[in-house]
Amino acid sequence: MRAWWLRSVLVLQSPAAVFVALRSDGGGETSDRSEPVLAIVLLTGVAFALSTSTAAHLLDDSDYDGLLVGVWVFVAGAISGSFAYWLLGAVLHGSVRALGSHGSFRRSRHLLAFAAVPIVCSLLLWPVKLALYGEKLFRTGGAGAGAGGRVFAALELLFAVWAAGLLVVGVRAVHGWSWARALAAAAAPVAVGAALLVF
Repeated sequence: MRAWWLRSVLVLQSPAAVFVALRSDGGGETSDRSEPVLAIVLLTGVAFALSTSTAAHLLDDSDYDGLLVGVWVFVAGAISGSFAYWLLGAVLHGSVRALGSHGSFRRSRHLLAFAAVPIVCSLLLWPVKLALYGEKLFRTGGAGAGAGGRVFAALELLFAVWAAGLLVVGVRAVHGWSWARALAAAAAPVAVGAALLVF
């Protein structure tokens, strides 16, 4: 299990080696990587929840305070992360199966999770944002407006693009496919993920 916790960080530096390790899909291996996958899924969901327009208006409601915002972010993150994990995992699995993969649905989901690590890294922007804007981040017309808001939005987009690139690398490494075939397999889950972000 310790090896998979380390790989959840190493995927940012040596992604191909981490994704090749996913080829081993036996019971012990999948059990060892289940906790890191769960943590990635939850933190990815938190990053998504914090980026929504709903989060940007929470403190407009007088019933909310800082503690309740934290609870909302965790619950909304757990729900949205789990939903995206299963939905995008199913889309990825259908895509790779259509292109000739015989791997399991679980391996497709785990591949997706490790590719999402850059989105988890986007949470590192939040201490800076909180230091600059404080509770304005959760009020209408607060930190989202202006040049600062656009800079942070652009940085968050870069993390999402990084994750999409890792997904292509992961599909290629796990299946031993060409870049074109891996890109074709990753296109569908990336498109669905982008649609979820927009809507």
